[in-house]
Amino acid sequence: MSEAIRVVVDAMGGDNAPGELVKGAVDSLQGHDNIHIILTGKKAAIEQELAKMNAPKGRIEIVDCSEVIETAEPAVNAIRTKKDSSLVVGLQMVKKGEADAIVSAGNSGAVLVGGQAIVGRIKGIERPALAPVIPTEKGFSLLIDCGANVDARASHLVQFAQMGSIYMEQVLGVKNPRVGIVNIGAEEEKGNALVKETFPLLKSCPGINFIGSVEARDIPAGVCDVIVCEAFVGNVILKLYEGVGGTLIHMVKGSLMKNLKTKIGAALIQSSLKETLKAFDGSQYGGAPLLGLKGLVVKTHGSSKAREVSTSIHQCEQFKQQNINEIITNNLM
Repeated sequence: MSEAIRVVVDAMGGDNAPGELVKGAVDSLQGHDNIHIILTGKKAAIEQELAKMNAPKGRIEIVDCSEVIETAEPAVNAIRTKKDSSLVVGLQMVKKGEADAIVSAGNSGAVLVGGQAIVGRIKGIERPALAPVIPTEKGFSLLIDCGANVDARASHLVQFAQMGSIYMEQVLGVKNPRVGIVNIGAEEEKGNALVKETFPLLKSCPGINFIGSVEARDIPAGVCDVIVCEAFVGNVILKLYEGVGGTLIHMVKGSLMKNLKTKIGAALIQSSLKETLKAFDGSQYGGAPLLGLKGLVVKTHGSSKAREVSTSIHQCEQFKQQNINEIITNNLM
């Protein structure tokens, strides 16, 4: 059996708390004997959910918390004032080494602020970066950064590329991942001041398989494995991606239900269509790790259900098994 990993689940964070968070935590234990779950939140509500499930005894503990950080709360003030919230208590456990990781579907700003302020950055890391996996024609790519650093410098983007490459190779199994920087054209001389300054730094950075600029329209085709940008651009790409994906799925399903002929066609291609549309299901990729922190913080969608929570917990397991923080520290110091 591999080394045990203790994962905190912020049971009160997100639109479907605590039910889907608790269910995802319980589901994650199946076939993974080395995972121990710590549910932070209101004990009575969590116990009520656990009572509905066949949870393994001795592998789930509850840490009672009296406060909850709501979705719309100002992040900095919430982290500062709600010390007994499910998120802050969980982050403190990671900081103290009482847990290896935390998964939260709660207030995005609070997760990002709390991760940096409480857990803290790895020595030598200028800024941590949020790195979700997005589906592409060739499988998936890592988008970094998509939410943590709206005003980034060139040196930050270089570190994002380095951390993203390490994560992509060590956790997701993509050997020598191709790195591209988001730009408005393929030519090296194009782009804003940040991109123009960063491009030559990435080009000369050892250990990075830099392929140059990547335009937004080429991202879905999977032209690179690690997509580097500052958070404003990254978040726009991510939200547009999710919106277009959802719209296309809705339109395809609608067109197949128009009349008897299309319904017959739909029945004939049902299995193939399900497999194709499955690629756009974000729950199979888990959450977005905040890379560059001393401990692992994983942010899942606010609307996350059990499957995404469970997958995110398994991400944490891989992260620890591959010693990602140690590799990042050794390569970036």
